[in-house]
Amino acid sequence: MSIPNKPRVVTAFEKLDTSVQHQIKLEYPEGFSQHLISFVNKDGVEVSALRFESDKKIYLIKMSLTMAEQLIDEDEDYDEEGNLTEDARDEYEDEEID
Repeated sequence: MSIPNKPRVVTAFEKLDTSVQHQIKLEYPEGFSQHLISFVNKDGVEVSALRFESDKKIYLIKMSLTMAEQLIDEDEDYDEEGNLTEDARDEYEDEEID
């Protein structure tokens, strides 16, 4: 089901519900850094973010290139090459998000 004019949420990765974080990892199994977009926020400041669309919302997750790389480096769900592990993939595939 597609929702026209989905609500847009601009937030930090760590503030997201863990089930949303898991779905983002499934969407970007090879990391986030190469998928960052730039936009000008309401204050006129250019920021970078990762775009993720669920069935009900569009998320813009604020992060710099350095932060995107650090999140993957420090996350046990990703292997040493920066790829989502099969164990994590299997665990998260059946989760539902709001």
